[in-house]
This record gives sequence, structure tokens and C-alpha cells, in this order.
Amino acid sequence: MLQATMIQPGKIVFSQVPKPQVKPGEVLIEVKTCGVCGSDIHVWRGKHPFTSYPIIQGHEFAGLVASVGKGVVGLSPGRKVTVEPSLVCGKCYPCRHGKYNICDNLKVMGFQTDGCHRNFFAVPAQKVIPLPDEISFEAGAMVEPTAVGVHAVKKAALKEGSTAVILGAGPIGLLTMQVAKGLGAAKVMITDIVDFRLKAARRLGADCVVNAYHQDIPTAVSQEFGKDGADLIFECVGAEQPLETAIQTARKGSRIIVVGVVGGRPPLSIGLLQDRELEMIGTLMYMQEDFLTAIELINSGKITPEEMITNRFKFGDLPQAYREADENKDRNLKVMVEF
Repeated sequence: MLQATMIQPGKIVFSQVPKPQVKPGEVLIEVKTCGVCGSDIHVWRGKHPFTSYPIIQGHEFAGLVASVGKGVVGLSPGRKVTVEPSLVCGKCYPCRHGKYNICDNLKVMGFQTDGCHRNFFAVPAQKVIPLPDEISFEAGAMVEPTAVGVHAVKKAALKEGSTAVILGAGPIGLLTMQVAKGLGAAKVMITDIVDFRLKAARRLGADCVVNAYHQDIPTAVSQEFGKDGADLIFECVGAEQPLETAIQTARKGSRIIVVGVVGGRPPLSIGLLQDRELEMIGTLMYMQEDFLTAIELINSGKITPEEMITNRFKFGDLPQAYREADENKDRNLKVMVEF
């Protein structure tokens, strides 16, 4: 089978290797599609703080069960599946208390352990999640990033009829926006500095869009939601300015959910966080229940992730897929790799 290994930043090497032998408790998956994530691009550029080389990448994917190991029940060859790509210890405090997504010994496929950039991929059976036949392989590959949005919205404790502001209309921001709408938000505003993304947001169901280059966000929020502002603010960029904007914009006593991956130690108006009794909540990845909710939202048509796919590449053209996602962010939402 064909396997792609990133041996150093910006360099992927293909090799022919034997198909994995499925072990007890494992499922062998024939990989069909895999999305390129922003975190993958960090690895491509050598800027991911928790990944070393060589590494086989790929973590948002879908495929077919090829075979199952001894002791695996409920899965059979030919079943369409996706995978929750996190490996956890099950023994640390978070794992013991129902928060395994923040396991002290967390390893994510494609980052701290090898991922799916190969024709066949063996994974623990408990990480395999069946997909309805109606969901395409491409939509199945989008379940993982959708689950990120689901987890964030659940952490926000969004209620039916809530209002929300999404800062950042990249893939995760767009999916978080759709999840919020799908789980009952009455009105959602989304902001960005790229008109291409804002047009996509409008098409995908945003109630209002704001270009942060041309409009002051706190002013726009007041105009759109009234003097009481929005109930929730989701920061989906992972940068100093949107974090500060979230603090400046949030209504007193309200909640900010930090979804974007923040680098460094940005200076922020923590005094306002205290003075206004704001809650700033971090959210990391997802749990299996978030995958199941994501699948329900996609299968019901409340989320249409395939509309976010802006480019497709064959597996053999994986380096070109990475370059496209890296160099042309202003015209891409999700780059998909087809096996």
C-alpha cells in the first residue's frame, strides 16, 4: 500500500509498505477521504509545538472497514466509518472524571502518533464511529472538525433562542456557527477580514456578517443585537486581537469561549474580565458524544459541510494539497484529499 510520511517540515515522502495486520481489538480501515486541517499546516511549516518528525499525518477522515481483529463486535467489513483520532490513557484525573479529551497523556493521530495518510490504517475499535450510509465520505471526513464546533457550543451551554458572535470565519468558525444554529441559536453574527469567507458564511446560514477591517466589532454587535449585546462570544481565530475584541465586546456577566489555538502569551485586558465578571472558557477537541451529535446534525441537513470544500486533490498529490491550503488561505475553506 502507499504511505506518505512527512520527514521534515515541507517534505513528504511516499513509500510502498505492507498492509497492516489487524491486531485483537483493532479495526483496519480503508481510507477514502481526508481533510487538510490548519493544524496540519502548522506541522508542514515546522511550527507545531507538540509534533516531531518523521510523522504520518491525517486525522479528519472517513473510510470503509476492511477487517476487524479478534474481540471486535458491532463493526463488519464494508461499514462506512470515521474515527475519533485521540488516544488517551484512561488513568489520569481528567480521564477518571469524564474529561478524557484533556487527558494528561493525550496523543492525537497525525501529531503525537501516526495518522491516516496511507491506504489502510489500523486503529483501536473504540475509536471507530459508524456513519450512516446517507453521509458521503467527504461529509464523513468533516465530522471531526464539526465535532470541535459541537464541543465548543456545548461548553458554552448554549440555550434555545440564544444569540452568539463568532470571531473568525475559517473552517472551525464556520462549523461552530452552523452548530450553534443547528442546536437552537436564534441569531448568529460572524466576523472575519476576508470577504471570501464572509460570503461563504452568509451562504451557510449566518444571520449577519461583519468585516473587521471595515467595521468596529463592538459597535456592530450593539447595532445588530441592541444594547444588551450577544449572549455568547466564540473566539475561533487564536490571535491576540480577536481575543481582546471578545473581552471588549462581551456583555457584563457573559461568556467567551476560546476555540482558536492561541500561540504565545498575548497581553489582554484581564482587568475588564474581572470587572465585568466575564467567563473565559477554553475548549479542546471533543469527546465521542460530540461526534455523534455532529453526525446527527450533518445527517439532518442542519450542517452542510461539503459546501465548505473548495479544492480536491488525489492522495499522490498530497504535497500540492498542503501547498494550496497553506499559500491560498484567502480562497480556500477546506482542502480535501481523495484516496
